[in-house]
Amino acid sequence: MSSTALPLSVIVLAAGKGTRMKSRLPKVLQPLAGQPLLAHALASVAALQPAQTVVVVGHGAEDVRAAFPAAPATWALQSPQNGTGHAAAVGLAPVERDGVTLLVTGDTPLIRSETLGALVSLVNEQTFALLTCVVADVTGYGRIVRNAAGEVVKIVEHKDALAANDHAVLAIHEMNTGIMAAPTAWLRGALARLTPHNAQGELYLTDVIAMAAVDGLRVATAQPDSEMEIAGVNDKTQLAALERKVQLAEAEKLMTAGVTLADPARIDVRGTLNCGSDVFIDVGCVFEGAVKLGDNVRIGPNCVLRDVTVGTGSVVHPMSHLEGCTVGEGVLIGPFARLRPGAALGDEVHIGNFVEVKNSTLAKGAKANHLAYLGDATVGERVNYGAGSITANYDGANKHRTVIEADVHVGSNCVLVAPVTIGAGGTVGGGSTVTKNAPAGALTVARSKPVTIANWKRPQKKT
Repeated sequence: MSSTALPLSVIVLAAGKGTRMKSRLPKVLQPLAGQPLLAHALASVAALQPAQTVVVVGHGAEDVRAAFPAAPATWALQSPQNGTGHAAAVGLAPVERDGVTLLVTGDTPLIRSETLGALVSLVNEQTFALLTCVVADVTGYGRIVRNAAGEVVKIVEHKDALAANDHAVLAIHEMNTGIMAAPTAWLRGALARLTPHNAQGELYLTDVIAMAAVDGLRVATAQPDSEMEIAGVNDKTQLAALERKVQLAEAEKLMTAGVTLADPARIDVRGTLNCGSDVFIDVGCVFEGAVKLGDNVRIGPNCVLRDVTVGTGSVVHPMSHLEGCTVGEGVLIGPFARLRPGAALGDEVHIGNFVEVKNSTLAKGAKANHLAYLGDATVGERVNYGAGSITANYDGANKHRTVIEADVHVGSNCVLVAPVTIGAGGTVGGGSTVTKNAPAGALTVARSKPVTIANWKRPQKKT
């Protein structure tokens, strides 16, 4: 939480269209590391525990609100859109308490809560705080203009400096990040005084800096720890570049924690990834949602894991897709296996190549090694499930469950038509279609009688 004793309100500016994105999706909903840009900004401000958070929306307002149904925020609509100053005024209107107001942009996703807290701590009734950054390329950004004493006196937007041919301003490399904090009561009055006398004919939020200097407020500045914190996103190229920076940072955190990555440039974490000791992750893997890997887990190349827990010593072979499932210890999966939501594998289970498991539990030591489907099934310990066998769990209207008790052997190319139970220790002969419960300890064979037609000729292609 910020050290300020004054009540904190936060305004998140998220009304922009993002024309350069060339997308129907609002700019702040563009994905970064598996989450909308706005989600990252909201998470950072939430850590400050503000008394109130207001999100200013405009383009695609309904879509933006729908994407955050549980967000603890007040939504304010900017319509029409008349600049950042107008957006700030719209956001300030529903703020209920005076104190300190922090303004952040919804397309600056990597800003840290620590940086925001440090900025807010500078504010009092006589002090305005501005987050600035010195960068090599300041093209398109507002410049921080200081007097001879080093005090901030104003911000000049890039377009206005160009229009005035002001080389002195254009040579400045200290930029405005768009993030600022101010005494709320003073900010209300300052925003009411904004005028559109500029190159874009809009109400500039940055004009309040000059007002603060004129009104006798001290303009304090703070800087982020890295330029990446204040990196904005205006087009798909910038979005992709930021994605790679985020992923490399995540890879470095994983390696620092002891995870072995075959190539840190070829991993994507789009959620949270928690790893035990001596975990190995090969190239091209994607982790989405909440993923937890136990000690000594190995993930082969080009796997996708979404909302998965994998137990100690388990191996996921290449090209496997796991979603919404739990995996026990010492399990072997794949290659080319698919675990769908509801799959729960006990210890030492084997799921082989081109095997699909959905909403099924497999007890310790069960095996389905090749080309099989297990849907809505309960599989006992040490079951051997043959190649090409399936559970027919859907009758066209309802799903039904198959129970395969311990030590059952299901031969190749069998169809178990649910609801059906195969008793413990039983055997289902290859090629059987089982429609009734099979008794324990017995061989069940359900095949049609083979018929041979002598002198039969295959159809011939017409020439």
